[in-house]
Formats: sequence, structure tokens, C-alpha cells
Amino acid sequence: MKPALQSHRILLRTAAIAACLATLSGCSTVRGWFDRDDKAGEPVALTDFAASASPVQIWSTNVGKGEGRLGLRQGPVVADGRVYAAAVDGGVRALDLQTGGQLWHYPTDVRISGGPGAGEGLVVAGGLDGEVIALDAATGTQRWEAKVSNEVIAPPVIGQGMVFVRSNDGRVTAFDATSGQRRWFWNHDVPPLSVRGNDGVLLGPGYVFVGNDDGTLSALSATDGAPLWEQVVGGQEGRTELDRMADVDGAPVLDGAAIYASSFQQQTIAIDGPTGRPMWASQHGGAGRIGLGPDRLVVSAPDGTVYALDKAGGSALWQQPGLARRNLTAPAVQGSYAVVGDFDGYLHWLDLQDGSFAARTRLSGKALRAAPVVVDGILLAQDTDGRLSAYRLGQ
Repeated sequence: MKPALQSHRILLRTAAIAACLATLSGCSTVRGWFDRDDKAGEPVALTDFAASASPVQIWSTNVGKGEGRLGLRQGPVVADGRVYAAAVDGGVRALDLQTGGQLWHYPTDVRISGGPGAGEGLVVAGGLDGEVIALDAATGTQRWEAKVSNEVIAPPVIGQGMVFVRSNDGRVTAFDATSGQRRWFWNHDVPPLSVRGNDGVLLGPGYVFVGNDDGTLSALSATDGAPLWEQVVGGQEGRTELDRMADVDGAPVLDGAAIYASSFQQQTIAIDGPTGRPMWASQHGGAGRIGLGPDRLVVSAPDGTVYALDKAGGSALWQQPGLARRNLTAPAVQGSYAVVGDFDGYLHWLDLQDGSFAARTRLSGKALRAAPVVVDGILLAQDTDGRLSAYRLGQ
């Protein structure tokens, strides 16, 4: 990034923080960074309820330190019964999914800035200075290292013989999975002000789908990165840069031929993947990932309201406002429940049918930013201090 542009973006971010403080509105990029002296702007207090679910922690471990104030969303990835996790100051680790036992550890001086990606025998992680490190998934030994143009805070995605890396300047770079040689790259302009964070790409058969910071979703050819179509998810509307923030920061979700994506402008859209044709749009959503249930989607809005949307038409089936202003993670679906984490280290289980609170537990006293991950019935959540815990639902 050119120095002048970088300085301009820093000034705009500072102005956005000042605007949020002045209005005490729900600005999810800065909420929780400062002391709260106005109760109207404070996170809603948690209330007691009769639990209907019983999550049980089956293991917990620490994978390193350093995320702290960097605003990252480091979370784990699971492949072939192994959990791969990273930390800014902690390298990359492989753990057994069932027990949490460490299988290998790759220490490095590289400041790992995003969660790792895994697939096709590789584990790949990116760094704050644009490093891309590929490791053998079985042993943790380094296979190759490459470099991209900006920090990598999104997990790389591996498939179809390539590694797809999204850097924070709007570029997607494809590397050969075996050699690390660059195959292609694609650029997309980043607006002057955007939400801190982004997610990996979505890989479909022959396609790469990218959620962009300007509120659009792009489809690229996986072979050469050629653009195939682009669709608006959340329109950039308003008089100020803050008003126009429309990031699609969660990786889109693919279900059959349908793609679902959500935007900071609180809009969620269903798209026909091969053609890019919109199927429906909803006025509920958020910048993070979408939780995918059998017949519904779950989204966390910037103000902390959780919504369930009908997968077929996008209508709101329920809303849960009881976590307002708690800086929620994107949701995950575990069995019959949607699960979100918050700024104070709590995990909340909501009944998928009606959104009522079903269970709550506290992972730690540190913030949860990354969306929980559910594989084989086990939910994994990682806090900003590197604490990683696994939960099953009890009988």
C-alpha cells in the first residue's frame, strides 16, 4: 500500500472511532475498546434462564499469545481428525480433535496473524508481514514459504491443487500447493474505511468466491483467476465513509448450488452460484460468517441481535436481542443450536427453533472474536489470549 493511502486510511479509521464514541451507536469495530460511562451504550447484562442444553468441555489448551489488541480473528481449522491452530506468538500446532493432545508444534519468528488453513496434506498460515508458510499436515515440517503484498489475517484455503491466500489489501493470490509457485493473482479495490478483518475465500467446483470490503461478492475462475461475475450483497449508502461501510467479511457459504453471503450493512443474500443471479435478499445480517442449519441460516448483526433466516426465502424466523452490544462472533451450528461467543469470553447456545437461550458457559475472561467451529459434533472456540477449548453437547 502506498504511504499516502495508508495514512489516509489510518486518519479515517481514527475519525470513525471518534464518531462512534460521540454517538454511542453500535459500531462493532471499536465497541469494547474503551471504558463505557453511558449505560445506554453498554453491553446488555446477561440474565438467568432455565438451561435446555448441556455443553460439556472435553479439553482446553493454550496455543500461544499475542493477538491482544491487533483486532484479529484467529480460529482453528479441522481436517482428518486433527485441529490446527495458530497464534501471533506461538507458531502453529496440531492437536488431536478428541483429546486436545499436541501432535506437533511448528515454532517460528513469523508473527502468524490469521488462523491456519488445512487440506490436501498441507497446513498453511499467513503472517503480519505477508509471509505464507506451508507445512506438512502430518509432521509439521515446512514444505515451502512465499510472500504476498500485505498482511494475511484470513485463513488460507487449500484445494484443487492450489493454495488461495487473501491479503488485507484486497488481493487474492493462488499458489501451487506442491511447489509454492505463484499461479495467479487478482486485485479488488479496498474502500478507505472498512471493518478490521476479513475471511478466506470460498472454494467451489472450478470457482473461487470472494467477499469484498465494498459489499460485493466476486466469482473467479479457480484455474486462472479470471473474473466470472460480481454481485452486490450490501450497498454502500450514506453520506460518510462510516455510513458506507458494507464489508462482506465472512466467507460465503455454499449449499448445493446456492451461495449465501452477508454484509456489515445488515443485508444477507442468496445467489445462484453458477450464474451469479440473486435468488432472495434479506434486511438482516452482519459482516461475519453465516451459520448454516438444515432449513435456516443464522447471522449476527452488528448491534448484537442474532437472527434466523429461512433458507428458502430469507424471511426472519426469529430474532434474539438479548446479547445486544456484546461484540458477538459470527454463529456456528451445533446440533439443534446456534452458538455465538462474546467480548467477555462467554459462549451462548440458542435454540435453532425459536432463538431462546439454551445454555451458556465461559471459556475465559478474554474476548472471543473468531467464529466457533463445529466438526463431528465437537465445537471449538479460541479466545484472543490463545486459549482453545472443545465442547460436546451432553445428554
